[in-house]
Amino acid sequence: MINRPKICDSADPSASDLAFALDRQIEVSLAALTGGLSPISLALASTDWAYHMATSPSLLMCHTLDTWRQTTEAHAAQKDLTADDPRYADANWQTWPFSGAKDMHHMVESWWSKVTQLRGMEHHHQDVMHFFIRQWLDMLSPSNSPALNPTILKTMFDTQGASVAHGMAHAMDDWRDHQGLPRLEKETQFRIGTDVACTPGQVIHRNHLAELIQYTPSTQRVQREPIFIVPSWIMKYYILDLSPMNSMVRYLVDQGHTVFMLSWRNPDASDALLDMRDYLELGVFNNLAVVTERTQGAPIHTVGYCLGGTLLGLAVAALSRPGAIQGAEKIAPLASMTLLASQLDFSNPGELGVFIDEPQVSLLEDIMAEQGFLSGRQMAACFQFLKARDLFWSARIREYWLGQPDVMNDLMFWNADVTRMPASMHSEYLHKFYLHNALALGQYEVDDVPVSLSDIRVPVFAVGTVKDHVTPWQSAYEVSRLTQSEVTFVLASGGHNAGILSPVGATDRSYQQHTMPLNSRIESPQTWQQTAKSVNGSWWPAWHAWLVTHSSGSIPAHQREALDPITQAPGSYVFVRYDD
Repeated sequence: MINRPKICDSADPSASDLAFALDRQIEVSLAALTGGLSPISLALASTDWAYHMATSPSLLMCHTLDTWRQTTEAHAAQKDLTADDPRYADANWQTWPFSGAKDMHHMVESWWSKVTQLRGMEHHHQDVMHFFIRQWLDMLSPSNSPALNPTILKTMFDTQGASVAHGMAHAMDDWRDHQGLPRLEKETQFRIGTDVACTPGQVIHRNHLAELIQYTPSTQRVQREPIFIVPSWIMKYYILDLSPMNSMVRYLVDQGHTVFMLSWRNPDASDALLDMRDYLELGVFNNLAVVTERTQGAPIHTVGYCLGGTLLGLAVAALSRPGAIQGAEKIAPLASMTLLASQLDFSNPGELGVFIDEPQVSLLEDIMAEQGFLSGRQMAACFQFLKARDLFWSARIREYWLGQPDVMNDLMFWNADVTRMPASMHSEYLHKFYLHNALALGQYEVDDVPVSLSDIRVPVFAVGTVKDHVTPWQSAYEVSRLTQSEVTFVLASGGHNAGILSPVGATDRSYQQHTMPLNSRIESPQTWQQTAKSVNGSWWPAWHAWLVTHSSGSIPAHQREALDPITQAPGSYVFVRYDD
């Protein structure tokens, strides 16, 4: 349930309810003006920064002189301080006046980066100020100005203005899309069940919250131990089953694994009261029991991706304490736990932490109370903020000024297929995990019993990605400290999604891998990175080999045929979309 504290001492309960409703309307109205950001959170951070700025004149002068010295020394040595910035990759940026514009902007960026990290400021306020000033500076970059960007000017000249005309057409299409109108230009569309989410399988179980898909074997024999995957409920499950050549599910099936996948329901306003206990019971426990029944009690390899990994870690810890979960006797022993870009410890939430504090969570609760859910677009806007330079500004330059439309691929199609989150569940998730880190601290309760991650004893395979802006790999690495298990940790190249999608044969992929035996000394993430073996290629084969090592052999594939299926994969829940 969403927190609704007592806000007045009136003897008339209706007066308190009215006061609460009026205050909530004020908050929601302000949110509409700030893009869903809490003005209180921004004001607190700005005030903290302004007071420390006012009392640090000598430090500010020192930062100014230091920034100027670094810039002039670089110019004297003919060193390009922006050489690693992809915005300025065009060689024409090295010519005057474009070089002067980019160097001046870089100097301003460098200065602001220093003065937002003032001694005495709250750490969270430092992060907030650094993040939002960076957003403003990214917007003001000369690369975003048609008059200061040589690539734009040259393209306009070479195409005799046609690039701008095409760009305006793309802008009109984006506006029509935002208004819910049909696009004027034909765009490439992917079809769920045909182009993506097309690995053959059957829906074998369905409840109010999830469908359970069992994929059809493609080999004569399969591993005895099945794989049960819990995807994140923020997006559709088929991030793990994109086009056939980019599908983790298809790869696992082709290697002889029996794969079961959860497909979460896309909730509506009537689901507002669904909470974390519902996701735990209807999502994980209920479907683990079904997998147990369908595989004759074989031990189960469990896999969680992103938030699905957090939920899975909670579930495995709860199941590891005898008698803690009613009905646990219907679930087979767990063979292993794999966490893909998942957090169990939220003390380092990365840049996402900028958006999570008490005022911001309170505002989100008011928004969700009005709707009954947090919409997919509202959540997507937050993630776009995190990588605005790559996901927003670069795309706008390419589409609007260079006249080059984004060519839809399977990952982009999936990313646009957004989902909602029930109000109660999301409120509980933000409070207990992000704000209070209750799971890592052993303070999260399931059925009034505290859950301890140290109860986990099964082998763990965990994957972090180098450029993950949602789950920093150092945070994913914390599973080695929190569990009493042998942990194999993999650090893959790429970001939150692209690093997990690592098809065999890709030439631009690499990873590091190292196993930390049970009761071994836990190394720091930095030490681990310096010593772990580096391998070129996909990490999927290494994971497959690890799964086989922790399995007990193979059985004829016909023993794993789906009996009495409800419908064919990808099921029905995956098709539910909302225009919000």
